[in-house]
Amino acid sequence: MKPESTQKPSLLWFDLTRNRSSEELIALFRPTCDCQVAKEAVAPDKHALPPPDMICMHYDRPDMPGLNLLLDIKHKLPSIPIAMFTVQHSEELAVWAMRSRVWEYMVLPLSSAEIRRFLHAMKQLYELRHSLNPANRQIEHGPSLPDSIRLTVEHQKHQALSDVLLYIEQNFRESIDQKELAKRCGMTTFRFSRLFKEVHGLGFMDYILSKRMDNAKNLLDNSQMPITSIGYEVGFKDPSYFARAFKQFVGVSPSEYRQNSRSAEPAEEEQSEQTLSQVIDSLPLRIEGR
Repeated sequence: MKPESTQKPSLLWFDLTRNRSSEELIALFRPTCDCQVAKEAVAPDKHALPPPDMICMHYDRPDMPGLNLLLDIKHKLPSIPIAMFTVQHSEELAVWAMRSRVWEYMVLPLSSAEIRRFLHAMKQLYELRHSLNPANRQIEHGPSLPDSIRLTVEHQKHQALSDVLLYIEQNFRESIDQKELAKRCGMTTFRFSRLFKEVHGLGFMDYILSKRMDNAKNLLDNSQMPITSIGYEVGFKDPSYFARAFKQFVGVSPSEYRQNSRSAEPAEEEQSEQTLSQVIDSLPLRIEGR
């Protein structure tokens, strides 16, 4: 085993640039990280050992296959954080990355301050994942908030629910007891329910349902799984109830959604001509009006 002082965070890089230009970017991180470049643009085997501490995906101009690969990796390896590096940037792409639960979204070229911040967060993540520093603290992977924002009532509300949201993210497929989560936050069930809706715009159960339905749509779009199996996968024990709930939430049945999604896919030769905005709108995790 390596001495602790010589251990480095391991980064698995996917070079999704058109001219395979990631090496210049990777060179910025090699002195402090163990960087490996993926040989193929496919999701790694989830049983492969040892798993990387971070998956880095480098785009110059994100396209549908490249962004769908990110979703596939996120689905197959949900416990491994993903950093997305991109030259082409838009507000729509940044929002899509947040909705896809990308750990870090970075626009190239990087400034020295951005590199230092990323490496600092990477060190914290590595220590947390490998229990080198068991202190219970948050990883600082975003710019620090000014005190004037930290002390606002709105920020305090979000902070009170931050641990709960992580728990929901990891367990939304299971039965979640709202009373137990309220107790974790030191609140009554009534206060927890009211605060949750105030902060997120959805009631607690509606939020859980939304998470399950987003996951179901992702699987309908990007897998060949039978619809019954998808219902079980996202947390429904009754296939008929899943079908009814999906139609009420989305407006069409699961089978109709899958059929409509596939019939709307553009021909491969047309995809290369799509704008970034069109690519994002075509992805399963797009933001939809409710």
